Amino acid sequence: MSAGDAATSATDPAMNATLPTIGYIGIGLMGLPMATHLVSSGFVVHGWDIADDRRVQAAAAGVDVAASAAEVAARGEIVLLNLPTTAAVAEAVFGPDGVVHGIRAPALVIDFSTIPVDDGRAYAARLNEATGCHWIDAPVSGGPPAAGAGTLTVMAGGADADIARITPLVTAIARRFTHMGPIGSGLAAKMLNQLIVGCTHAVLAEAVVMAEAAGIDAARLPQCLAGGHADGTLLQVLYPRMVARQFAPQGYARQLLKDLEMVGQFGAGLKAPTPMAAQALSLYRMLVHRGYAELDTASVVKLYDPP
Repeated sequence: MSAGDAATSATDPAMNATLPTIGYIGIGLMGLPMATHLVSSGFVVHGWDIADDRRVQAAAAGVDVAASAAEVAARGEIVLLNLPTTAAVAEAVFGPDGVVHGIRAPALVIDFSTIPVDDGRAYAARLNEATGCHWIDAPVSGGPPAAGAGTLTVMAGGADADIARITPLVTAIARRFTHMGPIGSGLAAKMLNQLIVGCTHAVLAEAVVMAEAAGIDAARLPQCLAGGHADGTLLQVLYPRMVARQFAPQGYARQLLKDLEMVGQFGAGLKAPTPMAAQALSLYRMLVHRGYAELDTASVVKLYDPP
């Protein structure tokens, strides 16, 4: 099924009947636009979030809001997790009202969250032992705009048969989906994604400050460098927000800090040197320490602005 077919299926009852029922836990900055997109693509989506206002927003978008994660899991053929921390994933799945108390085989869990590789593997094994249900780790890249447009980049770890089951969902949410290997492989790929993203954030902040100090039009740099080796999505999308000092969150500074902490730990466990990531990590620690945790990741440029 093409992306166009998915977009028109909302008006085709026969096609709707072929789509799996979705349970969605974590309908926040990334989860709400994705859940809304799934509803508009013809999926029946049952959702839950710890925050009252997010449940209200999800209901307004057509999500059938449940009373708990367990209730969502009981309703969904595929249960999606999109949560900000490892602790939040553990609580949502294994807590008193968690997924484990409602899900039944052959339902499948897909975790879009960014959590440590070993924790992802452990949660998958624990869920399978308790319920017989399988788990796919599928962290994403692209931010809320891509989540809402169905154009995410998804890196996945899981069994071949489980990956095959989620084809209609993948078609709806992702421009690029790569099955990297067994459980944990998607999370390993996401660590590398965040290594590159975090270091690029730090370099772009320096480029903004240097361009401004040089007296050139800093805002024209993406146009100037387009098509060259320095070009890329972050130069074209993130850099202009730094220049304009626009920090409404499309991704929280605290989340990138959390991810860079994980990158450092992952690299240390592999005995792989990550000196550039360590520098980016230090910058984001300072940024959050100064009280900017809830701003966009682009706000790292504030570290260079005059007080």
